[in-house]
Amino acid sequence: MTGVQSVIDLYPLSSYVDWAAKRNRDPILDVFKQLFPPSGDALELASGSGAHINYFAPHFPHIRFQPSDYDKGVFAAIRQMQAENANANVWDPVHIDLAKPETWPGAKAHRYDVIFAINLFQVAPIAIAEGVAEIAARVLTETGFLAIYGPFKVDGKYTAPSDEAFDQELRAANAPEWGLKDVRDIEKAANKHGIVLTRRLALPANNFVLVFGRS
Repeated sequence: MTGVQSVIDLYPLSSYVDWAAKRNRDPILDVFKQLFPPSGDALELASGSGAHINYFAPHFPHIRFQPSDYDKGVFAAIRQMQAENANANVWDPVHIDLAKPETWPGAKAHRYDVIFAINLFQVAPIAIAEGVAEIAARVLTETGFLAIYGPFKVDGKYTAPSDEAFDQELRAANAPEWGLKDVRDIEKAANKHGIVLTRRLALPANNFVLVFGRS
């Protein structure tokens, strides 16, 4: 990743996160325009400020978007952005903490055609892959997909020197369990729950969209 500031403030409402969201939202949108069904329901995990979900919503008027986050403190920001953009197809946020199974939607919960997460794994422990995979297994429709965007290692290797520097900066400034995760580790967690990697799409700034579906 290039253009990373010297001090990374990863609080969802920070100026850094806002900058990062604006930087990557159009390449992600281009991919989603290829992947999303004509109509249906989409769940975003770790919505943060709601910047992505509220940016995407007008482009998919026949998709109903469900934001979620572990931090209820960001719900007001999501609601404010939804109101400012008059996004009638963005629902009220719900509480999902990927580290706490008791907050995960159950098998009888609402079904989704799409589940997506953006810039999540580099700011969380790899253990959350279990939560993401199990939620997908529980609530994805039979033909639905899970899309995960961000920078990743592949087979233990960085895809660019700038990614290695970003990884080291995240770990040093925040926590050892943060930093870039390996695609194979996420894939392994997903496979345990019958979710398989179907596509790995390369995007600008050495990022990927990982697309998973039911096996």
